[in-house]
Amino acid sequence: MRPIKVLVVDDSIMFRNLLVQSLEADPNINVVAQVADAYQARDAIIRYKPDVMTLDVELPRMSGIEFLRKLMPQYPLPVVMISSINDKVFDALEAGAVDFVNKPSNMDRASLGNFMKQELITKIKIASTAKVGNMKRAEINTSVKEMVTYGKDRVIAIGASTGGTEAIFEVVKQFRRDIPGVVVVQHMPPGFTKMYADRLNNQCEVAVKEAVTGDRVIPGQVLIAPGDKQMRLVKVNNAYQVDCRGTERVNGHCPSVDVLFNSVAKVAGKKAIGVILTGMGGDGAKGLLSMRNAGASTIGEDEASCIVYGMPKVAYDIGAVQHQLSLTAVTPKIYSLLKTS
Repeated sequence: MRPIKVLVVDDSIMFRNLLVQSLEADPNINVVAQVADAYQARDAIIRYKPDVMTLDVELPRMSGIEFLRKLMPQYPLPVVMISSINDKVFDALEAGAVDFVNKPSNMDRASLGNFMKQELITKIKIASTAKVGNMKRAEINTSVKEMVTYGKDRVIAIGASTGGTEAIFEVVKQFRRDIPGVVVVQHMPPGFTKMYADRLNNQCEVAVKEAVTGDRVIPGQVLIAPGDKQMRLVKVNNAYQVDCRGTERVNGHCPSVDVLFNSVAKVAGKKAIGVILTGMGGDGAKGLLSMRNAGASTIGEDEASCIVYGMPKVAYDIGAVQHQLSLTAVTPKIYSLLKTS
């Protein structure tokens, strides 16, 4: 396979040069150009036809987000954002970026090397496989529907990775306040999960918050696993709660979808519904199989609507997925399963 052609866009010449040096040390990456702003980036895209672009959120003359909004409809290109801890990164994901990395605050060589190897290079390689044409928002039926009580012992568990912030939003924004308690793992660095939860809370009918140990899993609320803790479902005094402890990586991730799904299988069994959405790798597949074996209903996003058909594919291949559906069909299926099971 030929190396991945990468365009680097950052207004800091020092950081840009460090990025280029580190990226080109990987034999599978070829930096075709480095530029300082969106206008130079536009010209470089036309000239070099990169496979992936890294893009700083803050740029002179035109912000990275505004550039994305203008670029993606006419030239869909996998983009990895580089951002300090700032909720603007979610505007970038909404505008079409595949993923993001947190720019290191300490710029010494050791910190940058760790950032490059564990974060940016991995996400560039994943982004090169992404199908950015799949990033289309669904039209939502806003008609008022009768509220239903499904029982306090029901629970819905959702897991996702690359492309998942927007996929989860597409699912959650269709939830009504009658939805049973929802627990979610989205692979994301610490600091960003609270901003993501707050963003969903402001845009959705249900309440959404970053989880902390002891939070009850209740109807009409979505709990997002914190970015540096493993989240598990537990039962205390016959009621569901979450336990957010442990920083060990499972399948390379903290939080891990498998950790959540395995706990849901153990605690909720057939009263649960498991959903696995877009993402690279296999995290969540075995946990979803445990849920299915425990009697839970399981849903996997299909290849046609996935940004990265990795996690749902592994889950489907091992028999963990009962219902394979497009992203727009996931929430209606959840409500259908709640009525019939």
